[in-house]
Amino acid sequence: MTAKLESLPHGLTNLEDHEQQAQKRLDDVAWAYFSGGAADEHTLHHNRQAWTDLRLHPRVLRPMTGGHTRLSLLGKTLAHPILLAPVAYQRMVHTDGELASAYAAAAQGAGFVLSMQTSTTMQTIAQAVHAEPGRGPMWLQLYLHYDRGFVVDMVKQAEAAGYEGLVVTVDASVSGVRDRERRTGFRLPDDVSAVHLAGQYHRNRPLNAGQSALFDDLLLAAPGWPDLVWLKSVTHLPILIKGVLHEGDARLAVELGLDGIIVSNHGGRTLDTVPATANVLARIVDAADHLPVLVDGGIRRGTDVLKALALGATAVLIGRPYIYGLANAGAVGVAHVLRLLRDELEVAMALSGVATIDQITPELIYRDQS
Repeated sequence: MTAKLESLPHGLTNLEDHEQQAQKRLDDVAWAYFSGGAADEHTLHHNRQAWTDLRLHPRVLRPMTGGHTRLSLLGKTLAHPILLAPVAYQRMVHTDGELASAYAAAAQGAGFVLSMQTSTTMQTIAQAVHAEPGRGPMWLQLYLHYDRGFVVDMVKQAEAAGYEGLVVTVDASVSGVRDRERRTGFRLPDDVSAVHLAGQYHRNRPLNAGQSALFDDLLLAAPGWPDLVWLKSVTHLPILIKGVLHEGDARLAVELGLDGIIVSNHGGRTLDTVPATANVLARIVDAADHLPVLVDGGIRRGTDVLKALALGATAVLIGRPYIYGLANAGAVGVAHVLRLLRDELEVAMALSGVATIDQITPELIYRDQS
């Protein structure tokens, strides 16, 4: 199975251009789902603004010969520190869906995290790109389902297919209050579904008077830290947790022997008014000790990537931007988004006086001494 090659629309010179073009192509329902956030969308907007508010403090006249963006992550060498975050139901925006995104990631040497709510099977994705030379890591995202047998089956399928890590999303035990989706009457198209979740749905418990459908039913099966201990016991794959905003949770991840932390507020889609990821990243890095720390949320420029690395991130993930690229030109659009961001990162590094990732330090962030 292959992805179609398409031509890019004229005039796409940055990620903002991709977003504006994608809005013209997507219907109101899809646009609300992929671009919207929770409630009043304060966190959604603050994610982007927080990176902009940080200022770079460059050095000059430094040697740039031999510069590159390579780094090591969980024992694998990556061409650059940009990965594609897990995004559900990608066939809503393009018929090739996750397959196109995986092809683009492989072609650009980017890591790819496949959503548990993928609309294309994990096996199809793996078979298409696993043997691609120069591809980045291929991870599967998991929600810790109440049925442990189902989780074990998903993990064993991932291992057999060649996935190299598990990303457990921990900040969405319940969906956020998404006004934009409700206004458009969101529902999945008839030809799009979460192919690995067929038949897996919550069965409502009978409630007594005064009980809550949320606290006395749905959340009775919500996962906790012991579930991560159990998950470690049933897989040899490295486990990263995604959705950490508090340093106390970072310390618990270290204590449990997890393999990485992703600082994320779910793109502002779950709990509104939580901090922007840029604002909590440094304290999570401090608490995470030796663990790799990745970050997502609002990254739109190469300078944003550079700032994230300066604050201590090992790498970054993008979500909405590559979905916009997917909407605009399938695999070619996703690859273009990745290439733009990587090129901008290289320019930002060169103009800041850093030739390699290991030269990026917190001193690159300007601190007002007044």
